[in-house]
Amino acid sequence: MMWSEITVYVTLVLALVLWWVWVAASRLDRLHRKVGTSRAVLDAQLVRRATVAAELATSGLLDPVSSVLVGEAAWAALSTQASELPADLLALVGPDEHPEGTTTTVPVDRGGIESELSATLREALDDPDEVAALRADPAGNELVELLASSWYRVQLARRFHNEAVAQTARARSGPMVRLLRLAGHAPEPVGLELDDAWPENLGRPGARSGTEQSPSSR
Repeated sequence: MMWSEITVYVTLVLALVLWWVWVAASRLDRLHRKVGTSRAVLDAQLVRRATVAAELATSGLLDPVSSVLVGEAAWAALSTQASELPADLLALVGPDEHPEGTTTTVPVDRGGIESELSATLREALDDPDEVAALRADPAGNELVELLASSWYRVQLARRFHNEAVAQTARARSGPMVRLLRLAGHAPEPVGLELDDAWPENLGRPGARSGTEQSPSSR
């Protein structure tokens, strides 16, 4: 084999290796951006759910004990994202907890705080008669519908985020990826585990309207 042929083969191999490295690095970059985007969406949906829960707690439609418990759980959840909340919601969290000019950091146990809100809301909505009474009030029905919608979006957003995290972790664990350090300085993606089990008496979004329309379709 001539040296010219060897040079051609070596050049082709190097080109293939460089192409693979470029493809792998580009894929990792897309996956990391996907994780960042999905986490931002999840955070937004969690804030939305906590906001609706806080409005429900201050609406006067719940019994006093449930109002206090739901309010405390909702404000605790909102405080984890206080630095990104609008001014009106920041005031709802409470000035004593986040004085002006200070920065807040997300607590380590974010999942625990959100799980506590889930459990508190399930307890507050445990009585079907109380939920029916909420539904009978136009303002209460609107809040219940908003809560159901936001809760459903939280479940979807968390599922998509954790799937993106798992996909990125698998890509990062490849031997060649680790050998060549293709992940660079990007932090290891972390999913969010929390209790977001659906309240039995809440009703899925749209289910109520579908039930109301069913008699006319018979």
